[in-house]
Parts: sequence; structure tokens; C-alpha cells
Amino acid sequence: MTAMEKIQEIRDAKWFSNLTTFIILAYASILGFKTLDEVEGHYDLFLRVADYFVTVYFVFELAIKMVAEKKFVNFFKSGWNVFDFVIVVITLLPLESSSFAAIARLMRVFRILRLFTARPELKAIIDMLIKAIPSIIDIVILMFIIFYIYAIIGSFFFVDLPSGLWKDFLISMLTLFRVLTFEDWTDVMYEAMEVYPWAWIYFVSFVIIAAFVFFNLFVAVIIGEMQKLQEAEMKEEIHEDSKKLDVLLKEVKSLREEISELKKKDT
Repeated sequence: MTAMEKIQEIRDAKWFSNLTTFIILAYASILGFKTLDEVEGHYDLFLRVADYFVTVYFVFELAIKMVAEKKFVNFFKSGWNVFDFVIVVITLLPLESSSFAAIARLMRVFRILRLFTARPELKAIIDMLIKAIPSIIDIVILMFIIFYIYAIIGSFFFVDLPSGLWKDFLISMLTLFRVLTFEDWTDVMYEAMEVYPWAWIYFVSFVIIAAFVFFNLFVAVIIGEMQKLQEAEMKEEIHEDSKKLDVLLKEVKSLREEISELKKKDT
């Protein structure tokens, strides 16, 4: 096995992915630990060493991924590799002693986002959500239209209520969002029913349409994208199996030809 093949094996190894995941999670715990007031001055050295260790490991991991590519340019053809490269480079910038020290500390938090690239399963989920964005945008537009219609109706009928939750269009939109999240939405409904007994129709219909129907639409879109992803993986597996079968058939055919030639020589 050549050195390049060994590096590629390390890059694709499950243990390497698990090690990166463990280090990222440990680093996330350290960042949370650093926010506690009682640890300041007591564990500064440990926290500094841990930060340096994580930085060195991330650089090492990035170097492994770069070297494992047959061509260096191929590394930047993957959006996830570019994402990793940008995060690592930004955290390497010497900003701690400058006026951008606060930004530098904030950028270190983004190292945790590398968990997406460390776990292939998480990358698949993110890719699936990105592919679902066009359908989600259509649902959001339709949902905004429903919000708009109900906000206009609500501000028209309930504008004089003492709570002031419907005094204009924008506040009505916020009130409807509160109803959508089920945050004391019955209090809003009962207040309106004291003046308009039929107001329950307005609120119940909005909850059914906005909460139940649209939330189920979001779930349906995500499930549909998951099914597409699984079908694509199955097709890829079938394609790989067919390639292996073709190679095996060629080897069997060549073996038969060799056997037939040996038989002819014996005769």
C-alpha cells in the first residue's frame, strides 16, 4: 500500500470520523465551561492548552483531507471542504491581541459547526434540507398569504379590544404568530369572544389551517426529500453492484477462454 492510499484510508476511516466528532464535542463542552465565572483564573492554562490542541488537530485533519486528493484543486470542488477550510483559516487569524478580539472569540464558536462535516449522516441531512428549500419557500409564501388575510380580518374586527393586540396590521401579524405557537392563544380568543361570540370560528380555523395543515406540509416535504435521498443511495449501490458484476463476468469469461485454450493444447 502506497503512502497516498494509506492517507486516503485514514481520511475515509470510521474511527477518524468518530475521533473528529469526539474532539468537536469536547471542544464545545470547553467553550461552555469557559463561560462560567468561577473557572476564570483557575483553569486558564488548561483551557488555553485545550484550545491550542483543537487548533492543531483541525489543521492536521484539514491537511489529511487535502493530501488525500489526487489533485489539490479537487479539494475545493466540494462545498463542505470549502466550509471546513474557511472555518479553520478564520480561527487561525491572529486577532486575539487586536481590536477584533471579541470577534475572534466568537468565531471560535463556529468550530462546532464542523460537526456537520465530521459526520456523514449529518451532511446527508443538511444536503436534504438544502434540496428542500425551494418547496419550503413555496409553503412559506402560501403561509404568509394566510397570515396576511387573517391579520387584515383581525385588525378590522378586533381593533378596539383593550389588549391592543390588533391595533394595526403588524401587531396583528405578531398576535397571529403567538396563536400559531399556542402561547396562551386561548386568552386572545376569549378576549375577542367577549365582544364577538363568533370569534372562535376565526381562531379555530386559523389554528387548523396554519398550525396543523402547514406544519404537516413541512413534514411531508422533508419526508419526500428523505425518500429521494434513499432512492438515490439505492440506485448508486445498484450501480456499483452492477459494475462489480460486470467485472466478475469479464473475469469468468477470460477464465473460460484460458481453460478452453489449455484444453486445445492438451489435445
